[in-house]
Amino acid sequence: MTPDRLSPWAWAPPGPRRLEQPVSLLHFSGPDALRVLHGQTSQALQDARPGDWRSTCCLSPTARLRGLAEVLVELNGAWLALTAGDGSAVRTAFDRVLFPADQVELGPLLAGRWIRLVGQPPTPPPGAWRPLEGGGGWWLGSDLLLATDTPLPQTLADVPPLAEEEAALWRLQQGEPAWPEEINDAFNPFELGLADRVSLNKGCYVGQETLAKLASTDGVKQQLRRWHAAPWPEAPQALAVGLLLQTADGTRAGQITSCRQLADASWVGLAMVRRQALESPTLGVVVDTAVVPVSLSRPAAFSDPP
Repeated sequence: MTPDRLSPWAWAPPGPRRLEQPVSLLHFSGPDALRVLHGQTSQALQDARPGDWRSTCCLSPTARLRGLAEVLVELNGAWLALTAGDGSAVRTAFDRVLFPADQVELGPLLAGRWIRLVGQPPTPPPGAWRPLEGGGGWWLGSDLLLATDTPLPQTLADVPPLAEEEAALWRLQQGEPAWPEEINDAFNPFELGLADRVSLNKGCYVGQETLAKLASTDGVKQQLRRWHAAPWPEAPQALAVGLLLQTADGTRAGQITSCRQLADASWVGLAMVRRQALESPTLGVVVDTAVVPVSLSRPAAFSDPP
């Protein structure tokens, strides 16, 4: 793949492709498993039934993002598949809030794989999961969660994988937050376009007070955007995470969070952009004494704040 169009965001794989990434798996067993997950993540889970699948966020008490997760509800417990984030830190955070009176057993952190098909109609939004034939995994629509030692079903093994650059471009195109670039102590779900993973009506949970205040006061002051810069021969290696964005008059407008140079020497990435600059089609990246122009656009999977 050579993204040589004026905008790399127009790129699409030529047919179905397999995107595989590592995940961390945590099992919660016992009658209080859903109550604990409901109180410690952003999605409403207490009314979930066995077979339900819901996407959620793991948050700090100040609503900073610790991880993205999929919850698969069982008859007497649930699996939490952390698709982005520090699995050890998330497990430690759950372990610290469990008391002897809680009827929950927290399993060890297990390694797994998340296989998604891109370049075809997207997987339906979270609804129901079904077990993999023979065990060792779960179907989420056309996506698949697998334990590390479970072989890939032949139907997916026959699908060509995305190349490394294609996989990176697809993540940036969608605007999927990564750890530690966007998933860290600096950003909350509304800033990162994850409002569809947050329930504002489920009662008290970790980070709820902060998120409720942001929603009720229009308090989201910055949002994630993707950016693209044409080849810049004067300094081809100069763009990097952490560089500042500014408007045409020199006002600070945000900061780069993800950055990658493509095969054609153009640059793409994600940035946290201040609200006053969100409608600007072009901003500048400050590199030493130079200002590199970058074009902004809304990520494909971004869910607007409430």
